[in-house]
Amino acid sequence: MAALEAKSGIVSVIPDTPVQLTASGWTDATGVDPNPQTYEGSVNRIAEGILQAGTYWGEGYTGAGVDVALIDSGVVPVNGLTWPGKVINGPDLSFESQSDEFRYMDTYGHGTHMASIIAGRDDGADPGDSAFMGVAPGARIVSVKVADHNGATDVSQIIAAIDWVVQHRNDNGMNIRVLNLSFGTNSNQSYLLDPLAFAVEQAWNAGIVVVVAAGNDGNETALRNPAVDPYVIAVGATNTAATRPRITSVMSFSNCGTDDRHVDLVVPGESIAGLVAPGSAAADNHPESVVGGRYILGSGTSQSAALISGAAALILEKSPEATPDQVKLLLMENSDDRFKKVDPNCAGDGIPNLEWAYQEVIKFGLPEDVQAFAPATGVGSLEASRGTDHLENAGVVLEGEQDIFGNLWDGTSWSTAAAQGTSWSGGDWNGTSWSGTSWSGTSWSGTSWSGTSWSGTSWSGTSWSDAVWSDKHWSGTSWSGTSWSGTSWSGTFWSGTSWSGLSWGRSASML
Repeated sequence: MAALEAKSGIVSVIPDTPVQLTASGWTDATGVDPNPQTYEGSVNRIAEGILQAGTYWGEGYTGAGVDVALIDSGVVPVNGLTWPGKVINGPDLSFESQSDEFRYMDTYGHGTHMASIIAGRDDGADPGDSAFMGVAPGARIVSVKVADHNGATDVSQIIAAIDWVVQHRNDNGMNIRVLNLSFGTNSNQSYLLDPLAFAVEQAWNAGIVVVVAAGNDGNETALRNPAVDPYVIAVGATNTAATRPRITSVMSFSNCGTDDRHVDLVVPGESIAGLVAPGSAAADNHPESVVGGRYILGSGTSQSAALISGAAALILEKSPEATPDQVKLLLMENSDDRFKKVDPNCAGDGIPNLEWAYQEVIKFGLPEDVQAFAPATGVGSLEASRGTDHLENAGVVLEGEQDIFGNLWDGTSWSTAAAQGTSWSGGDWNGTSWSGTSWSGTSWSGTSWSGTSWSGTSWSGTSWSDAVWSDKHWSGTSWSGTSWSGTSWSGTFWSGTSWSGLSWGRSASML
């Protein structure tokens, strides 16, 4: 490897690694209270009892005026996410983007769950009520869909989504200050070269707090990409309890990292009760995890990241002048490291205490320190950024230095454009247009979002009726644009395991 790296024209040499599965199975519902009212205030209780968010709520700070970009599998309009202006749709970059029935909609079930934890708010409810409430119930979700019913997406789609968030963060009255990334690849490419790491750093430099799930491969595993980037907030998972003293362990599935780069913070990630997307893959494939038709219990660092994204939104409403570095340091400096027998790499600085953070700002102002890590360049390998996670279509694997359109990847030209805020131009990303009717080349130019492709504060999906999907089927929706093999995207599936929601399951320990 050393000899190869020494050769001219070689950017880096990366050893091959085995696939690391993240799922650990589903828990049994035996003995768990099936009454949905038991779960209405579940996230509310975690926010108040563990994160101590009640201090912000009591002073009137709910995340109002702060937009949280959620790059995920979309969001569906269920109670808790239908508050006026609660969710707006950015572009749908998924394989379902050309389907009138499924465009923007969460057919996988992951995105709705994350959105509810971050900023859910039952109609007519206020913080402290027994109704369902996320950590930042006043914040708004900007949903950028990249994953379909199978969770299928490629790193190049995610990079395009991050670029869109950065370039359009203040368009049409938006104020995107937080970006939630509840996924990661098992790439071992250095963050200094990695294009996904470069993309999240551009968001960070643009004033957006980037919160990333650490991964669910186990305590002995390095952080997933892009959590491995030292600038972002990497979040691990603890057991779930109603009060801080009952948080006693870091979950065995939670990635810890290394001495050089480990998790920054930990919060509950065990059996978190968020809103379910009826008819989604999660709901249909795991009915044992659904409570009362309204909630679904999921475990993983995905859920933990969503809790921290909500916390960041609260801080930013109180202190809109805060930089991402200051928000990160405020959370880390005001954390309770109660894990004396746990590897520090697994616990990071511990569980943040928002009451302490609030008092620090009142008494001393925001922290003045800044992070000074070497910046990523983005000129590395797109294939290495994928790790072992790949899309497959009709037996053809999307691999090598080509993006989702089948175009040759040029990290140098892309990173230059991304840094300049020009990787998106009208409906083109990195020089290529989406060919579907919802991606006309001007839909996302920032001037034509009043039409059906930009629904503002209303939901433009047509397949939702009385909380069920009406006579819709997930099969047969194809991608009619260019693919890496020259054929349609019909039948595409995900052969990796990069989404960071470990499982959807019930557990009595949740209470």
